[in-house]
Amino acid sequence: MPRRSCQADLRAIPQLLHESLYLGIDVGKSKHVAGFVSTTLLERSQRFEACPALAFDNSREGFSTLLERIKSYAPVEQCLAIMEKTGHYYRPLMQYLQEFDIPVYLIHVQRRPAGMLKTDKRDALNLANTLYSQVELGVQVADKTQLVRRAVPPTSAAAQLRGLIRHRSELVREATRRKNKLIAICDELFPEFTTILHDPNLPTALALREKFPTPQVLAVASFSSLAEARGKTHCLSDAKLLELQQLAGQSIGTHDLLRQKSLVLEQEQLIKELRVQSDHIQQLEQEICAIIEQAREGQILCSMGLGPIQAASIVAAIGSIENFPNAGTLKSYFGWAPRREQTGTSFDRSQLTRGGYRPMRQMMFLIVAGAVRYQNSEWAKLYQRLIQAKCPMDTLTGKRKGKMRVIGRIAGQMIETMYALLKTDAEMLSKLSPGETPPPPTLYDPEVHRRHREGHYQPVKPSLASNRIILLPKLS
Repeated sequence: MPRRSCQADLRAIPQLLHESLYLGIDVGKSKHVAGFVSTTLLERSQRFEACPALAFDNSREGFSTLLERIKSYAPVEQCLAIMEKTGHYYRPLMQYLQEFDIPVYLIHVQRRPAGMLKTDKRDALNLANTLYSQVELGVQVADKTQLVRRAVPPTSAAAQLRGLIRHRSELVREATRRKNKLIAICDELFPEFTTILHDPNLPTALALREKFPTPQVLAVASFSSLAEARGKTHCLSDAKLLELQQLAGQSIGTHDLLRQKSLVLEQEQLIKELRVQSDHIQQLEQEICAIIEQAREGQILCSMGLGPIQAASIVAAIGSIENFPNAGTLKSYFGWAPRREQTGTSFDRSQLTRGGYRPMRQMMFLIVAGAVRYQNSEWAKLYQRLIQAKCPMDTLTGKRKGKMRVIGRIAGQMIETMYALLKTDAEMLSKLSPGETPPPPTLYDPEVHRRHREGHYQPVKPSLASNRIILLPKLS
């Protein structure tokens, strides 16, 4: 009986006109569960587990049902929502809520203590209570994985590039697998092939392997047919082509006819699949480069020496620079934030955090490795100076050790530079009037970087020191 009266009271709650409504959503594949928490709901329910909840379908009708329930409690402008980043199932609902200007917060998937009751309703209400605690009450958390972050919609360039970059990476990974299989087949059928053409997956090599799949067929072929399959290329001369044919006549590859038959069929299919994937990758890269050339974020990142694919990967991963309150959060997201471990004076060391987005961690390593190769760049000069100062010489090998610490330092500074330029441009765009033409973006200037290194540092963003001064009242 008490439970029924409590539910009746909750249905009779008046509209919350002067307080925020916090919505926690437990995301599922076909159904979602939303939990509602506010100051009034908590006072009436005494505990957040007893607050109202709603189960709705992952469909337009279900989303409309959720919106009507929200309006029955409070105006849409007073609602804040939170959900876990679970795969891709949360994206349609997040986009729907953002269309109604409902702020959406994201949080890492939460781990529940062993033995704790686990239901979708409890999970949704727990998320709503977490958002209420951090936003309404200002509760701070020591564990950053428990921190809620507002999700800002991606820029137009990031929205286009997100799917293209992901699909390209999948195609590159699949193409690499097929190349490895083709190399293994070549080693078994015709191992001497790589003495003439070191890469058996070059277009010329694939053309020869497709038309002459076994060394026996290649050995008895006419020179005119070999030259026709070779095509117009300078990587394989007539002398090399004759030498390849001689090697085919005395190849030590497998002579088992049944094994050869299966390998030839597999090789034929792999070559066709690899060509299709290569064409698709080329088409994707052309589209990605065209988007990056027009996007302001792409112009900023490319001015730092990044390639269009690298710049596109970063833009797609960031989404919007407004998702990151400071440069430290961006470094942590990229996996290049330092983590210090200290216990008194006996133990003190620093290393990179193990978290972050792994593709961006790998991408930043390649970006830094490419930047320090150019001797005239400011990053290369900084790298050489830090190597001399931070990396001691190993007496056994005669080489300096600890270079990864310098790589991490430069990666951190490059991420800070990216953040400053992207953040400044985003803030400038947010202050423009509707219909006003924005000025060109502020690009990376090596000369400004050189002056910064020489001590003439000027921050990209204006100093906020004057805004942080708090005047206390005078004591009487």
